[in-house]
Amino acid sequence: MQPNTLLDAILDEAGISHAGLAAHVNQAGKARGLALRYEHTAVARWLKGQRPRGQVPDLICEVLAARLHRPVTLDDIGLGVPGRPAPPGATSLSGFVERATALWRSDEQQRPHLLGAPAVTGTPAVMPVWEWENPPEDVDVSRGGRHRVSMSDIGVLRAARSHYEQMYRKAGGVATRLRIVGFLNAEAAPLLRGSYTDPTGRQLHRATGGLVAIAGICAYDSDAHGLAQRYFHQALRLAKASGDRGLGAYVIALLVNQSLFIREYRQAVAFAEAALRAAGRHITPALASDLYAMQAKAYAHLGDGSSALSCIRRAEVAADRIRRGHEPDETGYVQPGLVNVQVAEALLSLGDLAAAQEHAAAAVGSPAHDRGRVHRLAILSQIELRQGNADQAVATAVQMAEQARGMESQRLRDRLRAVREHLVRSGGAGTSEAAELIDGALRVPL
Repeated sequence: MQPNTLLDAILDEAGISHAGLAAHVNQAGKARGLALRYEHTAVARWLKGQRPRGQVPDLICEVLAARLHRPVTLDDIGLGVPGRPAPPGATSLSGFVERATALWRSDEQQRPHLLGAPAVTGTPAVMPVWEWENPPEDVDVSRGGRHRVSMSDIGVLRAARSHYEQMYRKAGGVATRLRIVGFLNAEAAPLLRGSYTDPTGRQLHRATGGLVAIAGICAYDSDAHGLAQRYFHQALRLAKASGDRGLGAYVIALLVNQSLFIREYRQAVAFAEAALRAAGRHITPALASDLYAMQAKAYAHLGDGSSALSCIRRAEVAADRIRRGHEPDETGYVQPGLVNVQVAEALLSLGDLAAAQEHAAAAVGSPAHDRGRVHRLAILSQIELRQGNADQAVATAVQMAEQARGMESQRLRDRLRAVREHLVRSGGAGTSEAAELIDGALRVPL
């Protein structure tokens, strides 16, 4: 059940409260001979994704149409009949833009029904990837609007993506998320609704897709998994509109990473295969190496050692082909040592501690941005404990805790808690001091 951001947006536009809508729906129902007794709690459930019964969706349209002095359809309020063919334009690019911008608006306003939504699995999770991979393509993405979009506008979007990505790496997704969502609402939304030719529109959708992907990363880092998934799906649709297969494959890599986190390992394997298959020659060595490494982790969790080792070999071959300066901005996260730490995690799951330690140590010895270094140190500390090297594990954990200072990230907090738990369980000398250092970091609220 996904939050109904379209209904949320149109209620805001109409300036009507939850209690006000409930009262007006009751009154409209009375005129039709219906005895309705809705309250604001019912509206809150509709916004969480529950579908009102019987004639109530039509009554909502009636109330809002009278308030806004224009026709309001079921699709306008996110209550189109499931299974019924959508009206012309409902699934068009312009229809997608309206749904996307409604989500951004609800996110900026920190709607609780949106932030707490879980990630979907099964068919709803797979369909956006299938639609990206298969026809039809967008033949023409031009649009007529008030504001003429220029290349300088697109340059601002690209600069913002780089800015927020760096902020995320240094400060974490919790601190960055509302900043980037505010930018999407204030700057990107008006441009998407503006006037542009097909070539300019392709670049506009690509630049916006890169920004939306960072918003999804920040939501994922904030533990808002349903919201993160919706951003990733939006970024995938924008990538399709841009015609850039490489960008789409990058977005799918983000979905693969999330699938690993929520333990949907077969989905992670399938998504990675889809990206590698559909992007083909457009996929870069950096992205290919990350996709193969994540597949290896998924196979290792599934207990398929031979497939995991095969993917590790492919990841290492692709990593050797990376040429700095020949990669798009989005794959800048694939820094030296990233494949090593991914491979170390896969080997750890397979029980090959010696090889895992070798790869983790190589990862820690390679240059990395602040957040990546915390992750690498956490894995190395975990492996050192498993090997019985408690003293070295404590020293590594202390480095990790100090490196994590100033970062607002739920994912890094997960890492800190996991390392603390392993340290305490080992009971070695110095572990209590390291655990106290981690406790101090965890006590600071996000």
